This record gives sequence, structure tokens and C-alpha cells, in this order.
Amino acid sequence: MVTCKETRAVIIALHKKSFTGKDIAASKIAPKSTIYRIIKNYKESGSIVVKKASGHPRKSSKRQDCLLKMIQLRDQGTTSTELAQEWQQAGVSTSARTVRRRLLEDGLVSRRAAKKPLLSRKNIRDRLIFCKRYRDWTAEDWGKVIFSDESPFRLFGASGKKLVRRRQGERYHQSRVMPTVKHPETIHVWGCFSAKGVGSLTILPKNTAMNKEWYQHILREQLLPTIQEQFGDEQCLFQHDGAPCHNAKVITKWLGEQNINILGPWPGNSPDLNSIENLWSILKRRVDKQKPTNSDKLQALIMQEWAAISQDVAQKLIDSMPGQIAEVLKKKGQHCKY
Repeated sequence: MVTCKETRAVIIALHKKSFTGKDIAASKIAPKSTIYRIIKNYKESGSIVVKKASGHPRKSSKRQDCLLKMIQLRDQGTTSTELAQEWQQAGVSTSARTVRRRLLEDGLVSRRAAKKPLLSRKNIRDRLIFCKRYRDWTAEDWGKVIFSDESPFRLFGASGKKLVRRRQGERYHQSRVMPTVKHPETIHVWGCFSAKGVGSLTILPKNTAMNKEWYQHILREQLLPTIQEQFGDEQCLFQHDGAPCHNAKVITKWLGEQNINILGPWPGNSPDLNSIENLWSILKRRVDKQKPTNSDKLQALIMQEWAAISQDVAQKLIDSMPGQIAEVLKKKGQHCKY
């Protein structure tokens, strides 16, 4: 039992006045065993301060701990067992568990690596140029941009993540697994949205790859009506990424003929700067939740749930753009959460 300093002082004061341990225990200020331990400690050390237990001696010095961190930084995917083996070669005989404790002391914990597009030096430079160009834009400024992109949807819930609650031994129970097939049917869609709400959404015909001809058709049949419906005669900007079919000369010429101004130049491998990526995540969760079992149901649900996305959701995504720009600048062009 841990006792406060005042209680220990009272016990020793009574002991000095020739009170026995039994007499002191009668006052019920502490258990009898605690009182005897405090008196014994006082007789041995002459102090009421409780000695701090020495504990198990530390197996590594500060210098050896620094060496471990340097080994880990060379390859951050190294397991604790592998690190323990390398550390042992440096003269520190210890276990993988000790390695994990040392790294935890420095705030280093093992986590699954996030999957992000590879960023080249050019990508990072272009991201910084883009973000510096638009760093002073407000949510109102971003509200005049129409964001667009393509996205795949798959059957059997493969479009997004799925979490289940299960008891021990139920990992492979039919109701606890996410079904997969070797060649899941995939539906490709193109969509756009702005702060005013979702725009047009179109589903590409089966086995159709997006090329400049199809892209021009989509822009003519889907983008132009959205611009007219949401902005009328107001000036707006159109965002699309640097896919080859987007940057084809015929597309650039057609957009110019329609007096559609482009946001950019758009940096490559930058889904974290495109607010429609968050919209796709929302849409996929809603569609997967209803567990479509065939292509027709999947297509119908995509269209149904897209139309059900409120203007408030779209506005919140646009409102987050200034923060996203600031975050990329803060991380010097590296990936940020979106």
C-alpha cells in the first residue's frame, strides 16, 4: 500500500513517543503491515522517504539506443526481430520486445504504410508551385471551381474498406468476410461537382477505355450542362488532372472554343488536392453498404446515391481546400491526409 508523506510522518512521530505498531494500528491511519514496514524503513535509513525500487537494470545505454534509432531510420520497414539481430551484431544482446520499447520511447510505433502515388522530384516541385499560386484563395474562390475525375466501382464491396466485429475464431465465418472474385466486374464513371452541389455523372460503357474521343463526348454532354445549370453566365474554372486524354490537343482546343478556363497547371500524382476524391469515398461507402449483387444494381445504386449527395456535403469539401493547400505547403510538397 502506498502512503502519503504526512501519514508516514504521523506514524514515525507516534513511534518516537514509544507507541507500538499495534497501538498505532488501533488508530486505523494505515494497515498494520504498512505501519511495521514504515517503522522498519525508518530504523534502517533514518528517513521517512520511501526508497525507490531499483527495478530491472536497463540493458542498453543511451548511446546504444541512439544506434538503434539510426539502424531503424536506414530502413523504416525493418521488423523488430530484424532490428534486434542487427543491434546484437553491434554488441547489444536483447529481444525484439525490448527493441519495440526503445522505439516507443522515441514515439516510433509500427503501423501499416499508407498507400499513396509515388512522388518524383518534379511532382513535389509542381505541387509546391501550384499550392503557392493558390495559397491565398479563400473557400469562396474555390467555390467557383468545378472539380472532375474518373473512378472505378467494383462489385462485392471491393471499392472501399470494410470493418466487421467478430469473436475469436470467427475470422473466416461467412458473415464476417468480404467476398472477392478473381476478376471482379468494374464499372468506370466520370463525375464533377462544385460548391453548388454534384454535377453530372456518367457511366462508361463496358470494356470502354477513356480516350480523347470519349472524353470530348463527356465534356460536351455532361460538363457543359453542369456549367450552365450551376453557374449560368458566371465565370468559373474547370479542374481535371494531367491524364493523357485530358491534355490532348483536341481537348485543349475544344475547351478554348467553349471559353472554359482551366485550373492549373495541375500537379501530377496529387489526388489529395482534388476534393472529388473525398466525394468518391463517400459515394463508394454508400453504395457498398447496400451490397449490390450484379452490374445493373451497382449502376443503379451509383446513380441513385450520387443524386442523393446534398449541397452541404459538397460545400464542406470545397471549404476544406484552403486547409489542404496549407497542409501541402507545410509538408513541403509531400502527401497529406485527404
